[in-house]
Amino acid sequence: MSDTYQQLKTSTLAATRGAIRTGEYAAHTAGLGKGYLQANLAILPEAYALDFMRYCQRNPKPCPLAGVSDTGNPNMFTLGRDIDLRTDVPAYNVYRNGKLERDATDISDLWSSDLVGFALGCSFTFEHALQAAGIPVWHIENNTTVPMFRSNIDTVPAGPFSGKMVVSMRSVPADRVDEVTAISRQFPLAHGAPVHVGDPEKIGLGDLSAPEWGDPAPVGADEIPVFWACGVTPQVAIEAAKLPLCITHKPGHMLITDIPEDAETPVMTFDKS
Repeated sequence: MSDTYQQLKTSTLAATRGAIRTGEYAAHTAGLGKGYLQANLAILPEAYALDFMRYCQRNPKPCPLAGVSDTGNPNMFTLGRDIDLRTDVPAYNVYRNGKLERDATDISDLWSSDLVGFALGCSFTFEHALQAAGIPVWHIENNTTVPMFRSNIDTVPAGPFSGKMVVSMRSVPADRVDEVTAISRQFPLAHGAPVHVGDPEKIGLGDLSAPEWGDPAPVGADEIPVFWACGVTPQVAIEAAKLPLCITHKPGHMLITDIPEDAETPVMTFDKS
């Protein structure tokens, strides 16, 4: 996978999506699809879709809504010319009654006519802008998944959905925190500006070397931990809602869309044929 990852970092979007769709690549997507919006994914029965949409609308920082599929249609045509929600995420998590049942690289066998897919913007998108500004992004440089933690920040509930905000952490040179904040603020569909800078205990976090999702990342002596709202937040809400079935991306394994990362609106017109 490491060799494939290095190749895909400089590949076309079509080649990257093709490698994911065929199962050739099933690892994290940080650093891939440069220039295009990456998205978290939640797929759930239509009976819960309106409440979930309300949850996203009430919590735009962790749940920036980028696209919603038609009921029963696995093709997210507003986000790309050829996006299949059943195959185009490197790895999925399958939940039943709020419990993680298994992961998968293809969910074609689970798709049904009542399912609705939600795409939520991801912070991987603004990382390209950080790198372009010469700001190091440790997990991309070291081919790992960004560390993620459950904070003590409450989200606004909607129907059965509620819970604490999940945050992702990146260590930033102390003299560049303001610059990083200004850059990420330009990407509201990718969680925008940080929700917290500095002392992790103030948002309920303990040992930063033991993330609940992703991989540990060091914080150097001249660096400050910076925390962004994270698209794993709805997975926590979904667990609490105990839906009979819900499918999400596996943390760090995103849907890469055809939407330019600097687009003013996430919804574009693509040929459905």
